[in-house]
Formats: sequence, C-alpha cells, structure tokens
Amino acid sequence: NDKMMRKYFSGSLMSLVLGVFLGAGLAFLKTPTWIAALEGAFLIAVLSLLEISISFDNAIVNATVLKTMPPIWQHRFLTWGMAIAVFGMRLLFPLIIVAVLAHIGPIEALRLAAFEPVKYSEMMLSIHHEVAAFGGSFLLLVALEYFIDHEKNEHWIKPIEKPLGLMGHIEAIEIAITLLTIMIFAKFQPPENALSFVYAGLAGVLTFIAVEAVGTILQSSKWGAQKSASTAANLARQGLASFIYLEVLDSSFSFDGVVGAFAISNNLFLIAIGLGVGAMFVRSLTILMVDKGTLDTFKYLEHGAFYAVASLAMLMLANTLTDIPEYITAIVGALFIAISFYSSIQEQKSIEKTKS
Repeated sequence: NDKMMRKYFSGSLMSLVLGVFLGAGLAFLKTPTWIAALEGAFLIAVLSLLEISISFDNAIVNATVLKTMPPIWQHRFLTWGMAIAVFGMRLLFPLIIVAVLAHIGPIEALRLAAFEPVKYSEMMLSIHHEVAAFGGSFLLLVALEYFIDHEKNEHWIKPIEKPLGLMGHIEAIEIAITLLTIMIFAKFQPPENALSFVYAGLAGVLTFIAVEAVGTILQSSKWGAQKSASTAANLARQGLASFIYLEVLDSSFSFDGVVGAFAISNNLFLIAIGLGVGAMFVRSLTILMVDKGTLDTFKYLEHGAFYAVASLAMLMLANTLTDIPEYITAIVGALFIAISFYSSIQEQKSIEKTKS
C-alpha cells in the first residue's frame, strides 16, 4: 500500500528520480541533444531494473543475515554498506580492475573511462572470465554451506537437501566440491584463459575461507574484551563479523552484473548510477523483509533464495564458456523464489487445515 511504499521505498524512489536526471545530464554533456538525454535517462531505468531482477535473491539472503544482527549494525549495513555497494563496487571496482589489468594508475583508468569508453569497456569485458570465476566460486560456497549442514532439519526439496545435509558430516566437503567445479570448468576454457580462471576461482575460495575465519575470530568469546564487558563486546564483534560477510557477499553478487552492464553501455558513470539505484531498491526490499518477518512467514523462501544463489554461481561459471544473457539468470533465480513462495503458502494452508 501507499504507506508501506513511503516507509520502505521513498529513498529508493528519490534515488531513481535523481539517477534519471543525472543520466540525462551526463548523456546531454556528451551529445547535447534531447534524444541523447532521453537515451541516458532510459539507460538508467534499464540498468536499475537489471540490478533489481538479478539481485532479488541477494535481498533474501541479506535478510537472513541482517535479522540476526544488532540494530546498530543493521543501520551501519544500510548506510555504510550502501556507500560501499554504490561507490566501491559499481565505480571503484571497475576502475581498479582495469588499472591492474592494463598496469596503469587509477587516474589513467579514470581518464580512459571518461574519454576512451570503448577501449575501457573492451578491457572490462576481456577479464569477464576471471571476475566470473571469483564470484562464482564464492557464491557456490555460500549456497553449499547453507545446504551441506547435518544440523539442518527444515528441507524444501527433500530428495536433494537430505543427502546434502548428511554430507555435512564430511569435513570441508563444500570446499572440495567447489574446487572440483573450478577444475571441470577450467578444462573447457580457452588455453589462454585457463590459468587465470583457476587462479581467480582459488581466490574466491580463499576469500570465503578468510571471511569465515574473521567471523569465527570476532565471535569468539575469548577474543578481545574482558568478561565484564563481554555481552556488549560480543554483540559488537558479531555485528562486525556479519557486516564483513554481507559486504563480501554483496560484492560477489554484483561482480557479474557490473561486467555484464558493459554489454549494455560503455559509460562507466551511467553504469554506476543505474546499478546504484537498483542496489538502493534491493536494500529497501531487504529492510521490508526483515521488518515484516517475511522469512519466518514463508518458510521455504530462504531455501528458494539459496537455490537461486547456486544457480547464479553455476551460470556465472558457464557464462565463461558460452554467452548467457542476463535475463536468463534473472528468470532462473525468479523461478526458484516464486516456486518456493508458492510452496510456503501451500504448506501454511496444509498446517492450518490440520489444526482445524
């Protein structure tokens, strides 16, 4: 309803309006015609929709972590995290990638983005296989860690989830599966890409392990403050651990979208604005789900989101071998979430019928 829209999406709608005006202005500065300005505004809307469509599962996964965080860290994720997501991943990340790839300074990379966008775009697209290997391996581990858990009792697709749950008794099995997946995909890479693909995939695995290690250290009651301040200190450390995890997770979700956006436009600044606006809507959706207890009401929605994460990871890796349009990724993720939503409603009706 209107009240809910104002509460949760007013900031996102304002960012959309501002983004459309900025997009039109940037396009007009480059080509001073009203047609160019309209194209710039339209591009912002398209990129925003792209980000929202491929990040709906991101919002659900974020909500599963965010609901366990102390309120102060929830607020920090929605403020500091937003700045990192928009300016860090959508603007600085592409500049750093090109700077490292071309062995140039970040200022020169910025100059290329501003004055030689075609060359800049070609550089970004040329390292897509490395970005996909890193993000795909990290997200695959996120999904596997959710399903490969012998203490997990709630299952949606039981023939798949029960055996995976039992595999949780095997130490580090999810890492072994991910490494095997990287090796299989590397075998089919062009010879000139194979080694860098493997290195990037290993970097994704090591990043996941590092984030888990930091989380374990921060959440340990033996680390940091004395016992007299342990409750407040533990909450702070747990909040920080979850914040770091969410930021790395958010980055992994955005990798493929950022690189894929260069197939739509070669203007880094329009891409950053458009994807940033979409990220604002994803954040708003996350807050809505946490406040409304959506994941508690619809018991299989979380399962559907992690299936969507697993499919996104595999599609990112497969995209290094053949071109997979962004809308395919969005449709596959949306189907998992829609079916899990329907299953949750049916389960609710079954429980209510049994009670009556």
